[in-house]
Amino acid sequence: MNTEALIETYFSGVTGSKGDDLRAIHSLVLCLKPGVELWFLDGKNEAGKTVANPNIGYGRQTLRYANGSTKEFYRVGISANTTGISVYILSLDDKSYLSQTFGPTLGKASITGYCIKFKKLSDVDRGVLQEAIQCGFDSIA
Repeated sequence: MNTEALIETYFSGVTGSKGDDLRAIHSLVLCLKPGVELWFLDGKNEAGKTVANPNIGYGRQTLRYANGSTKEFYRVGISANTTGISVYILSLDDKSYLSQTFGPTLGKASITGYCIKFKKLSDVDRGVLQEAIQCGFDSIA
């Protein structure tokens, strides 16, 4: 199955407003970055054990680890979680940037160094969320 089909299958399994919200954010990202590289991670490790929520990624960056190794990974991602939705902005070096820049105006969301979590899309200002996502694509990783 290609990435788009895997993403559609994932969306089909997320019911109700959470699924609608994920689709809306997916559409927003595709409008911001037409033709962006798509990723789908099913949340399973090499042994097939579920270790994380499935997630959709957008763009590409090279992650560099302290031991000198590197890994290709996405820049921005989205995922359903048990309480709502997570938007990952993985391309920022400054882990306080998201909360300082977007926290005061985003709405009802919790923000960590790279993750914005909210219960439903209507809880956050879409324009501010769009700015945060765009920042993930514009930052130099």
